[in-house]
Amino acid sequence: MSEMSFEQMLDESFKTIHNGEVVEGTVIDVKDDEIILNIGYKADGIITKSEYTNDQSLNLHDAVHVNDVLEAKVLKVNDGEGQVVLTYKRLAAEKGNKRLEEAYENHEVLKAPVTQVLDGGLSVVIDEARVFIPASLVSDTYEKNLGKYAGQEIEFVITEFNPRRRRIIGDRKQLLIARKAQMQKELFERIHPGDVVEGTIKNITDFGAFIDLGGADGLLHISEMSWGRVENPKKVFKVGEKLTVLIKDISGDKIALSLKFADQNPWLTASEKYAVGNIVEGRVARMTDFGAFVELEPGVDALLHVSQIAQEHVDKPSDVLKIGEIITAKVVDFNEAEKKISLSMKVLQSARTEDSDEE
Repeated sequence: MSEMSFEQMLDESFKTIHNGEVVEGTVIDVKDDEIILNIGYKADGIITKSEYTNDQSLNLHDAVHVNDVLEAKVLKVNDGEGQVVLTYKRLAAEKGNKRLEEAYENHEVLKAPVTQVLDGGLSVVIDEARVFIPASLVSDTYEKNLGKYAGQEIEFVITEFNPRRRRIIGDRKQLLIARKAQMQKELFERIHPGDVVEGTIKNITDFGAFIDLGGADGLLHISEMSWGRVENPKKVFKVGEKLTVLIKDISGDKIALSLKFADQNPWLTASEKYAVGNIVEGRVARMTDFGAFVELEPGVDALLHVSQIAQEHVDKPSDVLKIGEIITAKVVDFNEAEKKISLSMKVLQSARTEDSDEE
């Protein structure tokens, strides 16, 4: 038997490795574009930056340090210069795919930051394995601007897993729908007509505002926005504004809201403020051929009949008065049961005329 040379004995002292094998190594040097590992082989292992991560903005010196222990996969035992070419990211992606497969089978909820915003959806990465979330599955409502999700950590489930076709699909929408359904159930178990709750204005229309109550939306109709008259809800409220509202009625999944709290009803004190004989001021709110309606305060209107506008004959209220004008008049009739108040400017003019004559 021939004796082995020193080089042969040295080779025998190192383990053998093969392409595709997973090895463990200790980092012995970190450069700008590669990581060098001692893998217990006769040659060092090299992980280029592109085989470490897909993020080319990453600084390897910040991510990896000497004496760190890494697992990697062998791409080439000999790169032609006697070094072993390794990949870290592909092994991580394989582990990530395994992780995603288990999550897919177990319907597990995953959480990860959005790494890329695409025209058709969002891309997230789990252990170097990419998941695509189509725009239609990002939210339970239409999202015009997906850019707001950039860098944001989101939850999702895997609904399609086919790594061979590089098709791993995530779904965030179904989680939102399920969560809202649970919140809605809890909300309807908690609220009752007459309750006072807080909500956030979600949308404003010509006929009212939709208020998010945390699980369901309630409608604040324009007629319930004030004891007075609201002409344009958009001039009174803003989307995102918080409101304390009264639950007026619940019918199935519909919630009717109100801002007309009973203890703030202006008619509670109207009999004293607008007793017959009192002199009052009001704003001309609207006019008809037979008279003008004067707002004494929000929720309390009075009629100034055309015959009571002036001592002289008036054909139409608009001949003398203007919408928005502040007038002074005397209360000549008060009917609390029918919530009707009648005014007269004529009697005040008559009284002033008598006073002048006496002088």
